[in-house]
Amino acid sequence: MIDGVSLDQLRVFIAAADEKSFSAAGRKLARTQSVVSHAIANLEARLGVVLFDRSSRYPVLTPAGASLLIRAREVIRGVEGLKAHARSLAGGLEPELALAVDVMFPQGLLTRVVSDFAARFPDTPLRLYVEALGAVAEAVVSGQCTVGVMGALPRPPPALQIERLRNVPLVTVVAPSSPLARLGRAVTSADVAGHVQLVVTDRSRLTAGVDFGVASPQ
Repeated sequence: MIDGVSLDQLRVFIAAADEKSFSAAGRKLARTQSVVSHAIANLEARLGVVLFDRSSRYPVLTPAGASLLIRAREVIRGVEGLKAHARSLAGGLEPELALAVDVMFPQGLLTRVVSDFAARFPDTPLRLYVEALGAVAEAVVSGQCTVGVMGALPRPPPALQIERLRNVPLVTVVAPSSPLARLGRAVTSADVAGHVQLVVTDRSRLTAGVDFGVASPQ
């Protein structure tokens, strides 16, 4: 009847296997040898298998015991991981982090940050949203995300706590086949105005009526 197996029995089993002696396991766990022997016997009864061969002076793991020892260690590691994660949550660790990032943020850097986060906080899921302009701030203000990484806004929402991170240069480019690329001189605003410009649209209302770097009516 495996439902009656306790974590304490598994710990005694692991200690006995590691120490190769019931008496040594008792000393390690601050218990008497008889208590260790009784716990092992109860575990064997619950599992329905013999864990140790007791025919010699020191107990020796049976093939079944050696196989179950691996599982027992996994169970104890899982429980210890559960306890550690619970302590982290009680100490203020977020159960999940939702992050909104501007589409213009360097992808190489974002990839490294996500990888570092996964290595440092393996038990905390990361939900990543890629937005543009005011939609990043809006995701934080609405509570959808905890943190946002965005470019500068002319009128950031007062509810946000803003911290400057870094500069990201933005360069206007044209195709090699564009007439602008064949001018052979510095391109003026008048030159650009006669061509189609691709512009990122803000899905939020935070930048309504404000243009960023829009140089062409087309």
